[in-house]
Amino acid sequence: MKRLLPISLLFLLMISLSASAQIVTSKKEAQKKGIYSYSEKESTETGVVTKPAKPAQGPAQPVVSSDSNDEVASANTEEQHDKIVAEKEKPKKKKRIVESQRPDPDYIPAPYENYLAAQIVNNAMEFEGVNYRSGGTSKEGMDCSGMVYTTFTIFDITLPRSSHEMAKAGRRIELSEVRKGDLLFFDNNPRRKRINHVGLVTEVTEDGEIKFIHATLQLGVVVSSMKESYYDRTFVQANRVIEDDF
Repeated sequence: MKRLLPISLLFLLMISLSASAQIVTSKKEAQKKGIYSYSEKESTETGVVTKPAKPAQGPAQPVVSSDSNDEVASANTEEQHDKIVAEKEKPKKKKRIVESQRPDPDYIPAPYENYLAAQIVNNAMEFEGVNYRSGGTSKEGMDCSGMVYTTFTIFDITLPRSSHEMAKAGRRIELSEVRKGDLLFFDNNPRRKRINHVGLVTEVTEDGEIKFIHATLQLGVVVSSMKESYYDRTFVQANRVIEDDF
């Protein structure tokens, strides 16, 4: 019994020394010595958050990157486009006629224009610029009555050859009644005191100005106006040889 006691003490001493050799100072050292196994999960009481597991390896997925500014710009563009489409699809309002745009009940249309008279005037204007020639009836030269006579002949209307006799054709009208195609007669020779000049009315403007084509000594065939003092002073009468039912 006395021999067993020292042996037991020796055995306990060896166990104590073995245990003291297992003292570690870090988790890493304990893992090396195999006395501590690492766990991904630890108690939530320690405040340590569980580490997420690594995803299994697989084929690489495409990564799409976008600029937030571009997304905002794209959204704004789409919004503006939608607004434009919405505006176009809105039913158009009918334009209201205000009082100032309504037809004037006192409006008087332009005087009736005889078609034949208009054609005669158009042909007479073809002679504008032709030189004056006494007794002439062509573009080589013509006098006042020769120009009127030739123009009416184109339409198979025969008038007297002289202005004095021509003043007897048709019917006499007031100067305020004249219109395109009428004839104006003048006395520009104080010594003879009779009609010796004729012109063809080409236009009566809205303000009442009367224009006529005739042949003059200095300028040849030209368009003049009754507003010119010379013609206002020498005017004698106006005749209408083209009636509405002609």
